[in-house]
Amino acid sequence: MTERILSLTEATRLAVDALTRHKVGPENAAFVAGALVAAEADGLKGHGLSRLPSYCAQSASGKVDGYARPEAVQAASAAIRIDARHGFAYPALALAIERLTALTPETGVAVAAVTRSHHCGVAGHHVEALAEKGLCGLLFANTPKAIAPWGGNRGVFGTNPIAFGAPCPNDMPLVIDLSLSKVARGRILFAREEGKAIPEGWALDPDGNPTTDPAAALAGTMIPMGEAKGAALVMMVEILAAALTNARFGFEASSFFDVAGPPPGVGQLLIALDPGPLSGGAYGSRITELIAAVLDQGNTRLPGQRRMNLRKQAEREGLRLTASQYEQIMHLCG
Repeated sequence: MTERILSLTEATRLAVDALTRHKVGPENAAFVAGALVAAEADGLKGHGLSRLPSYCAQSASGKVDGYARPEAVQAASAAIRIDARHGFAYPALALAIERLTALTPETGVAVAAVTRSHHCGVAGHHVEALAEKGLCGLLFANTPKAIAPWGGNRGVFGTNPIAFGAPCPNDMPLVIDLSLSKVARGRILFAREEGKAIPEGWALDPDGNPTTDPAAALAGTMIPMGEAKGAALVMMVEILAAALTNARFGFEASSFFDVAGPPPGVGQLLIALDPGPLSGGAYGSRITELIAAVLDQGNTRLPGQRRMNLRKQAEREGLRLTASQYEQIMHLCG
């Protein structure tokens, strides 16, 4: 068997089964499995089912509390504080989205600070959920150390993703999702698991030298997008996602990938804006004009279009897994 094709429903069922067999509560397992399968469907394999073994290992060991229920507190009239309680990030972010969706139409803008959290997966999925409710969304997340300050040689900051989602009249939301390293760290993990080299220019080894070895890259540091300017942007996100949420900084957080150390305890900041009142009712026509201007040049496309096309294909045809991926999932299911 060279590959196995699973429907999204079947893949989700197997992921839930694997997680619940490794000390994850059924409700939390549904959130996590849904996120992993959605990432896989979008072609973002570094955040997809390749994460399932490490998630299961961490919950089984207690590094992640698979039974944790996030708690929300109203910190101010338009501010919510959510404690993920060292569980998976997905239930906490789902609670944040639920509260922001209810609050933002009253306040125009609202923010949720998530603390004591874990890997948030595809950052764009969380702002897409807000955009589907008619809200613009911004997500800032910090991650375990992977990027050195510009000119330094030791990791201090994570790859610290940023995502933005905007509703579009009569169309899918516009979603912009980017890691502040040249590539997402999950892509290097996936390359290591597949036994493949990475392109030069993605990362440095522990001695600060360019490397194409994914294992050396994971032990070293990532190169920031935009070099010095990117390193400054990484620090900005670290402040928003960790200092502002009272979460652990990247240099304090343990790895998302293994069972060593205490829970990572990172943070996420999610901002929702109601575009209607802020634009005086003109948002829909203005964004429509902007999109038309972008697409009026032949070879242009909107951010996220490839991901959406892959999602539709996966919905029709299912997910293609290698034999080793499928065997690994079945092993986790016992």
